[in-house]
Amino acid sequence: MAETNNNNKEKLEIVKDHTAMIHLLMLLSATLICYYNSLDCGFVFDDVSAIKENKDLRLGTPLPNLFSNDFWGTPMHKEQSHKSYRPLCVLTFRWNYAVGELDPWGYHLVNVLLHALVCILYYRVCLMFLSRTAGFVAALLFTVHPIHTEAVTGIVGRAELLSSIFFLSAFLSYAKCTRRHKETDWRYLISTVILVAVAMLCKEQGITVVAVCIVYEVFCVQKVKFVELLDMSRAILNSKIEVPDWLKVAACRLLCLCGSTMLLLMARMQIMGAKLPVFTQFDNPAAAAGFPARQLTFNYLLPLNFGLMLFPSTLLCDWTMGTVPLVETPLDSRNLATMVFYMGLFQACQFALLSTCSAARQMIMALSFLVFPFIPASNLFFPVGFVLAERVLYMPSMGLCMMLAIGWQRLTNDKKLKSLRSYAWAGLALLLLLHSTKTVMRNYDWKDEYTLFMSGLKVTQNNAKLYNNVGHALEARDRQLEALSYFRKAASVQPDDIGAFINIGRAYAAMKMYKEAESAYKKAMTLMPKVKPGQTYQTRIAPGYLSVYVNLANLISKNESRLEEAEALYRQAISMRSDMTQALINRGDVLIRLNRTRDAHESYRTALRYDDDNPDIYYNLAVVFVEQKQHAAALENFEKALQLDPHHRQSLLNSAVLIQETGNEALRPLAYQRLYHLLELEPGNEKAYFNLGILEMDDKDYKNAEMWFTKAIQEKPVFRSALFNIALLLSTELQSPLEAVPYLQQLLKHYPDHHKGLILLGDIYLNNMQDIDGAEKVQTFE
Repeated sequence: MAETNNNNKEKLEIVKDHTAMIHLLMLLSATLICYYNSLDCGFVFDDVSAIKENKDLRLGTPLPNLFSNDFWGTPMHKEQSHKSYRPLCVLTFRWNYAVGELDPWGYHLVNVLLHALVCILYYRVCLMFLSRTAGFVAALLFTVHPIHTEAVTGIVGRAELLSSIFFLSAFLSYAKCTRRHKETDWRYLISTVILVAVAMLCKEQGITVVAVCIVYEVFCVQKVKFVELLDMSRAILNSKIEVPDWLKVAACRLLCLCGSTMLLLMARMQIMGAKLPVFTQFDNPAAAAGFPARQLTFNYLLPLNFGLMLFPSTLLCDWTMGTVPLVETPLDSRNLATMVFYMGLFQACQFALLSTCSAARQMIMALSFLVFPFIPASNLFFPVGFVLAERVLYMPSMGLCMMLAIGWQRLTNDKKLKSLRSYAWAGLALLLLLHSTKTVMRNYDWKDEYTLFMSGLKVTQNNAKLYNNVGHALEARDRQLEALSYFRKAASVQPDDIGAFINIGRAYAAMKMYKEAESAYKKAMTLMPKVKPGQTYQTRIAPGYLSVYVNLANLISKNESRLEEAEALYRQAISMRSDMTQALINRGDVLIRLNRTRDAHESYRTALRYDDDNPDIYYNLAVVFVEQKQHAAALENFEKALQLDPHHRQSLLNSAVLIQETGNEALRPLAYQRLYHLLELEPGNEKAYFNLGILEMDDKDYKNAEMWFTKAIQEKPVFRSALFNIALLLSTELQSPLEAVPYLQQLLKHYPDHHKGLILLGDIYLNNMQDIDGAEKVQTFE
């Protein structure tokens, strides 16, 4: 009999393992079916800043920089830093870059695989509380949920994916640590702390797993009821009973876990510099509102987030600005949604904490997974840089999917509800089909920036940022007039949007409508916040808005008579933000044109104090040293620029030119090398061809010199220096003066006052062609 029972148990385990394997394969298949089309998407929205423009991904950037910079590559100590510290996520981007550079396909593939791994881990967690079938239902609902498209298809959503992997791993590790509830397996407790730290280094939300572990310890491991917990707490506080042994063990585990968490939080605050990031009123309007609008709006956002998870029909990539109007009075009808949400949450908590049925503990854990990961993004304790972000709902949706599975399990297993069983299965099948279809269709919106932001305008027409972003996407396609119309629409939707008027000015400038551009920039300047006594200017405005001064200065500096005015605008921007590097660089450029090279040198040096890894600054310093005839210092700064960016085109060209002009024989091979490299980067660069010709002339390789000059002229038929030098080369060194004539004629056609060209052509007419009349005509022009 015993042997038969053992055989039955073994068969049951095999069946369970077989079922689990089928479930895992189905989850993987569902992930691939729902997200296969995301592999064709490009870099969109925040991907551009986090990946394409992030220098921390480049292999030339020191690896430790990842641990001192924020998610976007800005040093954490800088005021303009977003303070989002996710070095391990950036590290995975760096690995992607090492393999495929900026090919988005590889980045999307990694995201899809990470989502599959999250789904598998989530399935394992669900099996701790639900039946095998219900756990699979929860995991399948999570796998196909459309709210996850931003986290999976948006590459920057990898922070959510990685954090979720270590969040769930930390929870599973803690569960193993408590398998014997009166003993602690310290190996797993230590691994839990490490996994919590790793989760937090992927995204800040990861640390909330500690709260989930505490709930699990109390209500699942120790199986304490809420009423018992209250009674026990009172008794212990009144010294009426001794602390139970199980509580000592649990308290020891939780103290270690909470103590480690506090240390992690202190380290995180230290890295932040104990400062919250600066956001504008457009990022999160409610954060800038007064009482009671701030409180009413933030509380209304809770049912709005929950509603998106429950009914993900209207998804939007950007919920900032006017997308969600402020709830300004208690009489606003949207407060009803807030009340209903809190009543529902209260009922769910009451059931979870006070009910004696078997589903109560399941509901406790579902609520823990729903509520705790959302707290950092809730705006209730501290403002965040967004109104609502779908990707931050990735973790909380685990709790919702678990709750739905609990309800579905009740419908299918309760004998009293047997008549509803078929409807429950049909409803589940329909929900999975609708969610899968929505996810696949939503992925198409993320194909590029134009499709993404246009999809947003179908949801709301009150968000000026969406209009601006559509305009940016059109600018990238060189559709300036269409872009301008969207920028104007943004300004009409949000009349105080400084960025919209900056964009209008830039669009006008691109179309060479400089008067209109200047007017738009000046309008943007009138919208700038006024300085308040005792407050620093930069703490109330996004650094990007100060670019209006730089843009206007760039515009008017095209007019040589307005250089002083442009320089004053740069100084004004710098006075508002002393670390505004671009203003410092551009001011230096203008100062060079004003022949104030010493002041230009000082401006570039100041820029270096704030941005010492900017190759443009070293290049500009090199130009100053060239003007000052300090050739060694100039070469040194060209070298620094190229160390930071080996593909810096201006430094490649001008360092080669300087080497040629100074006659440094030892460095001539380097000059050739740099010009060849420039041609690899930019095959049609006529200046590279020309300077290769000059180098070959100096080295007396006249045939190669002729070839390079010819290529330069092919690229630019009116290239003055190339036309004269090839004519000079043909007439003197190659003894082919007649071949030089067409080049000289072409030169004089475009530059009739080119004296050396006139002299050379006259000499050829007289000495080689015996054309006295032609020589006299040339002499007349001279």
